[in-house]
Amino acid sequence: MSLTVAIFLATYVAMAVGRLPGFRVDRTGAALLGAIAMLVFGKIDVDAAWTSVSFPTMALLFGLMIVSGAFSVSGFYGWLTARAAALELGPAKLLAVMIVTSGVLSSILTNDVVVVAMVPLLLQLCLARRLNTTPFLLGFAFAANSGSAGTIIGSPQNMIIAQGLDLSFVGLMRAAMLPSLLSLVVIWGVLVVLYRGRWMLDDAAPTSAAAAPPPVPLDRVEIAKAAVVTVLVVAAFCLTDWPRELIALAAGAVLLLNRRIASADVMKHVDGDLFILLGGLFVVNAAFASTGIPQQMIADLTQWGLDLKHPVALLVGSGVLSDIVGNNPAVLLLMPYIQGGNPEQTGAAMALGTAMASNVVVFGSLAGIIVVEEAAKRGTPVSLSEFSRAGVPVSLISMLLAAGWLLLLA
Repeated sequence: MSLTVAIFLATYVAMAVGRLPGFRVDRTGAALLGAIAMLVFGKIDVDAAWTSVSFPTMALLFGLMIVSGAFSVSGFYGWLTARAAALELGPAKLLAVMIVTSGVLSSILTNDVVVVAMVPLLLQLCLARRLNTTPFLLGFAFAANSGSAGTIIGSPQNMIIAQGLDLSFVGLMRAAMLPSLLSLVVIWGVLVVLYRGRWMLDDAAPTSAAAAPPPVPLDRVEIAKAAVVTVLVVAAFCLTDWPRELIALAAGAVLLLNRRIASADVMKHVDGDLFILLGGLFVVNAAFASTGIPQQMIADLTQWGLDLKHPVALLVGSGVLSDIVGNNPAVLLLMPYIQGGNPEQTGAAMALGTAMASNVVVFGSLAGIIVVEEAAKRGTPVSLSEFSRAGVPVSLISMLLAAGWLLLLA
């Protein structure tokens, strides 16, 4: 048992700090090594390891990443970013447009893919207008997290939650969409206050970022095809009882079967590292669960008055855990122990908590990591302290709104 606990702790320490201490091993590598160690040392057998990995969750995520990737290779994200940034608006109004764009797109498509596709273009366009890039980057990242909380298809952790609790598309949207949308207003308000008088670059600032990828040519036919497929996917989620993972896989297959765009170009937008990370954590968590320790910890917390089956307690608990290990690992860690009660409230609490609280620190979400790394690569860095300076009030206000909403639902 002690070795199982040691492997588990080492894996999640890497989730928290971003790498395995003392080694050049990132989060994905640590999750993979943790799963291998559990297998090699006999802490879980091969059959149990395979069973622990949720195929429906992975298939749902895979199919929807292909759908989102199809929008990227058709030039949709670049076209939309350029249209939004070209509007004759002042900085505060332009920030509102970018926040709404990020939040809405992230609720329909996978938020991480949206961020990867649009942030380099957003940087270039802000610099071309001599705008301070920091509030726009922060607004885009925060909105991608909070906006994604309202639907099953908004983020990987929402897909895990929906599969684990057998939530319907409409059920999660009904329970989580309103506070998710209200949080976009909070994000805009906080950033406007913090960056008032600091919208423009000074004369010594660079006028262009490091080379961004060339814009993808706009293909209206492929955009229309991807849009129709997306509408059909959402309709199938809402109106049928077909397995969601099969709907997503069928949608991905339709978009890959293409005479105009190579399937390899679409597949570049599927985050293989994320699948390895999730698969590794499924195995590590299953081995740790077999010790009985997590079940005892949950029982002890309940006795001490922290009942994770209460939606507000779960909102706060999942949020805090997201800021320690990241939102996807937090959901995987908690999912087996929150069954029971109202699944819609439970799912909404986890979705909102892991999305909103992950804006506190850069490493709370993949979206935050992507934005900060892209900004650094292109010569417009966002410091960890600057991220949290805006992220803390955004998260606190958003979480208070979410808590009030969940209490109304209870």
